Amino acid sequence: MRLYDAHNHLHSEELRFCRPEAFGAMDREGVARMVVNGTCESDWPQVVELARKHPQVIPSFGVHPWRVMERSVDWLEKFQECLDSVSSAVGEIGLDRWIPGGDPGLQESVFVPQLRIAAERDLPVSIHCLKAWGPLLEVLQRNPVPKCGFLLHSYGGSREMIEPLAGLGAYFSFPGYFAWERKSRQREVFRHVPIDRLLIETDAPDQLLPPDLAEYSLVDPTSGKALNHPANLSAVYRFVARLMDKPVDLLVIQVEQNFNRLFVRF
Repeated sequence: MRLYDAHNHLHSEELRFCRPEAFGAMDREGVARMVVNGTCESDWPQVVELARKHPQVIPSFGVHPWRVMERSVDWLEKFQECLDSVSSAVGEIGLDRWIPGGDPGLQESVFVPQLRIAAERDLPVSIHCLKAWGPLLEVLQRNPVPKCGFLLHSYGGSREMIEPLAGLGAYFSFPGYFAWERKSRQREVFRHVPIDRLLIETDAPDQLLPPDLAEYSLVDPTSGKALNHPANLSAVYRFVARLMDKPVDLLVIQVEQNFNRLFVRF
């Protein structure tokens, strides 16, 4: 099977100690391509390095709403230099009203220029959104979006928003974290996502799967923190197949088609 991880952070310093093993495990599980998302200027070089070393990596660059205060005065120029340096996508970018003390106006002022550049270059975008689905829809309606479409990473919005977002070009990505019993609302929403707009992600090393589903366990040897292994992608596929009442092999084919449609140039 050829599996596609629509969103992870394989460049993360937390995964440095196990990265060679992780790539070996992903190869065994059939992970064909993955989008590795940078979130701030300091980690963009690591994303570039991974992409140049591993052809299955699609590099993606952005300033995450949690990292807006870290950007330099010339951050937008550096962002475009990264896009020029290697065939890449845009993200992780977005809006977040969940952050205590977050500045919605500042987040939007950083999000919109990145979105517009993605539209100008017709690059797929990975969008983060928490507690800001109404504002996000308004921004997407007011601004140009890439013709190829955009990814709503770990989509947590309502069922009612699926249609207007899909009409703008959205794809909806399901993380293994939604397999936890407490995430029943999110699972029910995904039952209504058009099958040709469904993608699957790990968000590794974040968003742990329930222990009974995870096939690979990973612990940071320094902190003892549990991490999500990127090779758990296959477990997420199997869970989504059960959720959608669809044979795994047919889901694999459908997700491959969806992934390639969005990330058409890679």
